[in-house]
Amino acid sequence: MNIPITKLKAILLYFCENTNEKFLGKTKLLKLFYFLDFLHVKKFGVPITFDEYYHLEHGPIPTIIKNLIDTLSENPECSILSDTIIIEKNDGQNIQKVIPLRKYKDNDKELFSNSEMEILNEVCSRFGDKNTKFIEEASHQESPWKKTRELQKIPYYLSSDDPDCATSKEELMLMEKMYFNCSCKG
Repeated sequence: MNIPITKLKAILLYFCENTNEKFLGKTKLLKLFYFLDFLHVKKFGVPITFDEYYHLEHGPIPTIIKNLIDTLSENPECSILSDTIIIEKNDGQNIQKVIPLRKYKDNDKELFSNSEMEILNEVCSRFGDKNTKFIEEASHQESPWKKTRELQKIPYYLSSDDPDCATSKEELMLMEKMYFNCSCKG
């Protein structure tokens, strides 16, 4: 992951403020990050968080962000996110609700480029009022999901096979080689 923690916190607050709190649980939050990064890749050729994604049973998951969220959930006093959100566990419910500890502010918005704000808005417009099952099923329709197997790393370049991708496979493979130092076999 190659994103300042202040920017990551701003993304978390943006998601909290621009999605229906009833549906914003830990799993949906991780899916929102997938769409944030992969939609930005499709449109602009680079991810926002630069996290690495893996194919898990319920969809693509960002590894470092997942670890940060898991730490917050399991051991909040040791989490660098504990001043931004909390994960509330309700007895008898599967959802682990994400609750902001402050509002998203204008100085948070200054952390984002125009393209990043465009994609943040698009992700929240598309999925803000949807439940986890809906966003999970949407992620399963994406080429990066379809072209990988469980526990396999999901290369960003696979998004070039989706019809809404404006970036070529070659450009995305080069981006991955530059940022992730990978061999990117296509």
